[in-house]
Amino acid sequence: MAAPPMPDILPFPTQVEPSRSDGDTPAPQFLPALPPFRFKSVRTGAWMLSYAPVGSPLVAYDGTIRVEAIPGGRRASGDLYQRPTIRIPFPPFPRGPGTTIMLPPPNPANGIPVQAISKYRYYLRVTKILENVTIGNSFELGLQMFRFTPISNGAGTWSPPATSAISFTATMTWMPAPAGYPSSTDYLEGDLKQDGTNVIMGHLKMGWLSKFFRKATIEIDTVTGSEQPLDSGNGHNWKTVGESMGYDLKINLSERNVPDASGNSWANNEMNNAMIVHREPTSLDVEWKYHILAVHNIDSTPRGIMYDSGATDSNHVPREGLGISTHWIIDPGWGTVSGMRFGLAKAPHFRTAVHELGHALGLQHNTIDLGFMNTSDAIAAAGTAANPFPNNIKWSFADNDLKRLRHWPDVFIRPGGVPFGNANDFVPLLTPDDRALSLDMPDLRLKITPLLTEVPLGAPVRVELKLTNNSDTAVKIPARIDMKSTCIRGVVKDPSGTLRRFRSIIGCVDEEPLTELEPTKSVTKSLTLLRGGDGSLFPSSGVSEITVTLRWVLPSIGEAGPMPEAVVQGSTTVFITGANNGAHAKAAHKVLTTPDAVLALALGGTHLGSGIEAIETAVGDDVLGPHWSVVNAKALAKVGKKEYGRQLLEDKEKFVMSVDEKEKLEYLLK
Repeated sequence: MAAPPMPDILPFPTQVEPSRSDGDTPAPQFLPALPPFRFKSVRTGAWMLSYAPVGSPLVAYDGTIRVEAIPGGRRASGDLYQRPTIRIPFPPFPRGPGTTIMLPPPNPANGIPVQAISKYRYYLRVTKILENVTIGNSFELGLQMFRFTPISNGAGTWSPPATSAISFTATMTWMPAPAGYPSSTDYLEGDLKQDGTNVIMGHLKMGWLSKFFRKATIEIDTVTGSEQPLDSGNGHNWKTVGESMGYDLKINLSERNVPDASGNSWANNEMNNAMIVHREPTSLDVEWKYHILAVHNIDSTPRGIMYDSGATDSNHVPREGLGISTHWIIDPGWGTVSGMRFGLAKAPHFRTAVHELGHALGLQHNTIDLGFMNTSDAIAAAGTAANPFPNNIKWSFADNDLKRLRHWPDVFIRPGGVPFGNANDFVPLLTPDDRALSLDMPDLRLKITPLLTEVPLGAPVRVELKLTNNSDTAVKIPARIDMKSTCIRGVVKDPSGTLRRFRSIIGCVDEEPLTELEPTKSVTKSLTLLRGGDGSLFPSSGVSEITVTLRWVLPSIGEAGPMPEAVVQGSTTVFITGANNGAHAKAAHKVLTTPDAVLALALGGTHLGSGIEAIETAVGDDVLGPHWSVVNAKALAKVGKKEYGRQLLEDKEKFVMSVDEKEKLEYLLK
């Protein structure tokens, strides 16, 4: 179901000046010669909001409304969480039936509230608010409420649909604030009514808390010899980044001696496990905490990655952690930092950390400018002799990303909320200028062909992707098309009609290079599919339909416009055969229920312990062995054990491998 629309710009009255972003409201241009009045306004920042429905004494909701002053008007949004209730005994103890009581609301003295994600209920789209100042004692607050219902894969649905949104209005009246609020004069209450009726739905209370919209903590751990990404070296740091976002960011410099990985570089799941072991104790129900781990090198990318996504999210809590390397030697052509060790190049190193935090906050790549969510390689390529990289970095998020950071629902932003990508996959998109402008590419054809049309249960399914340019002009396409790129997503429909999704394992890296596909030319790549965000893609026998979608961001079409995103799609079918015998069933069960098997398949290496163990079990099975042997050979070759791979290639007719797998193995055996 579609996500709720984000708030529109609410226009200022033409006879008064707009508010400044610091929340101070200037007087109107003309004031009548009357006795002194007290001018009131709705301060920018976060307001505590409480809603008590009529007729439900044990139901109430608490959250925040975020009020932003921007050129052309105000923008406001909010979130509500259901207030907890508990059941307590009462005399005679201990046999009494007990009674249910509702706990008190969050304490405003603690600032912006953080509440349990399991209690998240509503996103609020504010449609009307006091734009500037009033000499009265009240104003009308208009809003729409969208209820969020979690679903099993970690995403969720919204109701009612945006096209059927129900509007409400409350006349909010100023009154003295209760104890605990930082301002005694910025507090209002009012009854909420459904538009078109005179029926009171409930009572609203709102009091100003902070100039910031949201608050979060960033904990930074490092392995020995790695630098902490703390600042750019030229005035930009986490405090300035947070202020530009409207976030109150607290930085916790934690452990400096995290033990190094088992190999020469870190796998994504190793970073996730290190985060769980070494970070300070925390509860995401009381603190939005994001974890940065600085390491020497990372398997999947030279610079940085928000690894806490999909199959690499071992504790199934999305978007908590990100990794950044320090010992990558910067490529030639990167301006004044070419040839430097990455951790010593403070500006690009810190920028990459902010970029990956953006992914942890739910943002995707954004090529609209040279800001944080563009990629380092693109920014470096845009450097000139007069303004080389990293001097050309724009030290801010793009305007449309700032809108998301300030006004997306909490569950899109907070760690442990919806998985990465789900905030952007809703159709229709949140607003016309949001996430991307999806462009069908009619002159590009994506043909999907299975390597084998019949595959035994527990074997990876290999398909060939052939992308052809049927136009008379060159087209920008991803330079890399595989499960370690950022452009692949898809779905498998099993014989019962159940849909299981998959996407690139590496979706949050600081690079997204493009190349040109010339007219009439084709590029052919291979995918090996086993598992996705919903578990095993092929868990049962029968005909499965595979649909693969390629999505990639094209060069920007303008500062104010949405990001243009190319979309092409193709599909095919395969037949999954059942278990031949008990040994085959046991081996299939092992690989289908081991998440790290897909990481070992995609990333290689021998330090993904449980994944390698599952693959070795499959290799030892007569049925699955031919399908998994090349995966094992690549893993061994990566750590210098090449004899097994050479033997396999000498007798390759007995084994199943794609063209890409064969070429990769040959490269590793050099």
